[in-house]
Amino acid sequence: MLKLKEAVIVEGKYDKERLKGLIDAPIITTSGFRVFKDKEKQSLIRKLAKERGIVVMTDSDKAGGVIRNFLKGIVSEESVKHCYIPCVEGKEKRKEKPSKENLLGVEGLSPEILKEALLRCGVTVAGEEERPEREPITKTDMFEMGLAGRDNSAYLRKALLESLSLPTYLSSNATLELINTLYTKEEILDKISKL
Repeated sequence: MLKLKEAVIVEGKYDKERLKGLIDAPIITTSGFRVFKDKEKQSLIRKLAKERGIVVMTDSDKAGGVIRNFLKGIVSEESVKHCYIPCVEGKEKRKEKPSKENLLGVEGLSPEILKEALLRCGVTVAGEEERPEREPITKTDMFEMGLAGRDNSAYLRKALLESLSLPTYLSSNATLELINTLYTKEEILDKISKL
């Protein structure tokens, strides 16, 4: 079990149940889009962000992206870490049909995949020092890599995200944030060279 400094924000109660045996940390649900109008929940999330930091772990579908962007707007940038789960096709056991985008959410992924996603986003595990800061990829780097500002940038960005099993609908700014959260510049350059 990972004992985390940060609180973890997920979309629903099944996501919370999935993480309960994996992490020792406060787990807060947004109740999906209800968080948009729930001032008390927003206040709690702001408080947790200020006091201990938060990890936003939403599903990799478009709805998860909308919730993530909303949460990003209500807390300070330095108090939030973004945990992106991989895009894995499938259907949760409790559901009759797969999701609209045919992707598993947090509740449908294995503990191993979830643990790896948490560790890659840089969570602070009790007994370990925080991960050293790495040199971030810049917008200039994105241009030089062909991921932004070029005729085929959207295509290359989509291919890169697909090869990393990540949401392919992300804008160049969202892609920059995501790859800075999960990868080093060298890892991204290596991945692009193989596309």
